Amino acid sequence: MTRIAILVKATWDDEARVWVAESSDIQGLVTETETLEALREKILVMIPELLELHDIHSDFPEIPVHIMAEQSTRVLNPFR
Repeated sequence: MTRIAILVKATWDDEARVWVAESSDIQGLVTETETLEALREKILVMIPELLELHDIHSDFPEIPVHIMAEQSTRVLNPFR
């Protein structure tokens, strides 16, 4: 494994009302859950499974995982 960290991007899907996570660092890492905490837990289970599935090795005892969450919303304009 050439990377020393895994970047996971999590975005809120307002229509489906779920957090969606994906990463270009590990093939197959795409999932969704209703809460950000549940998403984090699911991701931390999936990553070791996907590393093993794709036979991706690392010399590090632990691999850092960065979860970047983004949620957009709107507020009413008080001047309209």
